[in-house]
Amino acid sequence: MIISKQVLLDKKAVFLKKVLAGFLIALLLTSPVWAADNVDQLAGCANIVDDAARLQCYDKFSGRKNPAPKASLITTEKKPVLPAESAAANLSMMTQHWDLDRNNRKHNLIIRPYRPNYFLPVAYNSSPNQNEQLDVDPNGRAQHNEAKFQLSFKLKAWEDLFDQDIDLWIAYTQLSFWQLYNSAFSSPFRDTNYEPEFLVNFRTDYELFGLKGRFINVGLNHQSNGRSRPLSRSWNRFVVNAGLEKDNFGFLLKTWWQIPENEEASDNPDICKYMGYGEVWGTYLWNRHKFAVMVRNNLRSGNNLGAVQLEWNFPLPFVKKDWFKGYIQYFNGYGESLLDYNQSINRISVGIVLSDWQ
Repeated sequence: MIISKQVLLDKKAVFLKKVLAGFLIALLLTSPVWAADNVDQLAGCANIVDDAARLQCYDKFSGRKNPAPKASLITTEKKPVLPAESAAANLSMMTQHWDLDRNNRKHNLIIRPYRPNYFLPVAYNSSPNQNEQLDVDPNGRAQHNEAKFQLSFKLKAWEDLFDQDIDLWIAYTQLSFWQLYNSAFSSPFRDTNYEPEFLVNFRTDYELFGLKGRFINVGLNHQSNGRSRPLSRSWNRFVVNAGLEKDNFGFLLKTWWQIPENEEASDNPDICKYMGYGEVWGTYLWNRHKFAVMVRNNLRSGNNLGAVQLEWNFPLPFVKKDWFKGYIQYFNGYGESLLDYNQSINRISVGIVLSDWQ
């Protein structure tokens, strides 16, 4: 007759238990005090078939009041440890951008992205401005295609001014238009705009049309291209901006007032006629994509001028951590650059965005 392996193992276990019990009895018999009173009780424990009951009998015999729990029932609760980045990732895009959450603030004087930082090697303008450049060099005709790039960063210089929800920021943006492919004219930088800003940011908490008001900042803005006449352009502004958002949608209202200066000394006394007094930005985040639109208008009925800019940045299949994304930008209207502030531009650009303000 064939005996299963499990039956043999069970019989072997019972045999070992009886041998162990007999060894304990023999050991206790060497002590006259124990031998007289406890041999029968130990023998009774050894004859118990049920493992749990037999263990309870031995525990009672030894005087143990709290028997150890079964090893299989001992569990250790593991609490997940969430890194600091996980908490920050749940913050809204404007809260992260302006460091508005007290529990997830970064250190001051750290350089952070401000406006998008991008490089667009293809920036095709269907109507390039030839007038100003040809006044300087009759042979310096601008090509339709050029490179366009922007560097923009900010840092928080002072936090909680006057022990209030007020922060002081310093920002800098540089926008360049580079005739990269114009080798006949030594590939010059056609125009570069330098734009430092001082901004006092007020953290806010209100609702308007279903949107959450996150901040209002006021400050001073200087913008110039560092050129000599007749290509020199510059202006100074007092700015007031307000940011609101809901879920993945952001709304930014930017307004400005040009600080007056002598018209004879000004390089561009009529710039507000083309740039107006403000602009509106709308952004929407969707599945690692960002869509943005900017609308600007001078709000004049007689000679209505303005501009619109459309943006789309999207993940690239060969970039896993979104260190940079693909970027498409379309601009139509006035004020793309200081040199061209009074020229209508129609441009489509393609490239990469290195860092974004979300």
